[in-house]
Amino acid sequence: MKCLIISIIICITSSFAAAQEYLYEIGAMGGGAFYMGDANKNAAFRNTNPAGGVIFRYNANFRIAFAADIAWAQVSGTTTGLENEFPNDAQATFSRNVFEIGGHGEFNFFPYSDKFQYLHTKRVSPFIAGGLGVAASPGEGSTMISPYLTLGTGVKYKIKNRFNLGAELFARKLFSDRLEGNDTLDGPYDIPSSPLKNKDWYVMLTISLTYDFGLRDCNCDKTELNKIL
Repeated sequence: MKCLIISIIICITSSFAAAQEYLYEIGAMGGGAFYMGDANKNAAFRNTNPAGGVIFRYNANFRIAFAADIAWAQVSGTTTGLENEFPNDAQATFSRNVFEIGGHGEFNFFPYSDKFQYLHTKRVSPFIAGGLGVAASPGEGSTMISPYLTLGTGVKYKIKNRFNLGAELFARKLFSDRLEGNDTLDGPYDIPSSPLKNKDWYVMLTISLTYDFGLRDCNCDKTELNKIL
């Protein structure tokens, strides 16, 4: 009788947990973006422009998540006022739209949830991320299409059941030096390059709001119950 009561309690608890936890998130993000390349070597947030997109996330567990995004960012830059000199005193100014699709994995420093306190979960957690994607910048000048590596960090906050607020800083390392769409800034010093050297970057700082969906299944396994009992 005692074993039966414990089994019922475990199943009810497991069902309640499943009813409160979700596998997926979907939402929107918005913020700013800035370019780093030949016309901006190290000045973070110089010429920051709008950026936004949509994000989908699969939460494998409290610590690990996998996300995909479709986003847009505007980047711009100018050689005017820079200390370094370009060959033949060349000058250039540009403004480009960048469209991207990518994916990345996330690691939460704390087990992320607003429930299951006995598992030491936290409704706020910083995270780090890394992944891959493809970016395209059409329009004025030459069209650029390039894969990219992405590295990022951020923080998540569970506002309430099903709603998450996030702040993320992600850097995109392109495999191209043609983000500017300007021949003046395409390898202006004729320095030999490699897929990872002398290429352009752009960085996005965004705020996201996501909605949880997709209930986790109840995992009331008799074998596990027998182990507990």
